[in-house]
Amino acid sequence: MRTTISKNEYMNIYSLVGLAQEVHATLGRGLEEGIYQEAFELELMEHGKDFERQKPLHTFYKGHQLKKMYVADLVCDDIVVELKAVSEIISEHRAQLMNYMRITKSIKGLLINFGEKSLRVERYLYQQDSDDFVLLSEKNLNYYVRKE
Repeated sequence: MRTTISKNEYMNIYSLVGLAQEVHATLGRGLEEGIYQEAFELELMEHGKDFERQKPLHTFYKGHQLKKMYVADLVCDDIVVELKAVSEIISEHRAQLMNYMRITKSIKGLLINFGEKSLRVERYLYQQDSDDFVLLSEKNLNYYVRKE
């Protein structure tokens, strides 16, 4: 079964991208990730968004909570947000976000890179039934975003 999101859920993702664009337009590229994270958090607060920063993500094995856990940069409205400030996004960055989404069973994720000349954002949907991830693009929005 295909996982879809509502138009309102997509618009919430879209609004986060807009806030990241504001941060990138103001600060430019070349700074440390922590600076972008703090500025992004200020934008989230200014726009009344609820979020958790540095959210611990517990891992489990056969019903037992493991001591090892991951820490997500941000979780905002059930959207796992992974921030980067690197010259380009590589497969390890995508895998990191996808692991966080899988652990939290969150179907929505954003990978935001402030390190490139233009802000780079990848929007993902987690298909839990097949354990696959879909990169949302203009070409597939009609397939994954419900018109309600």
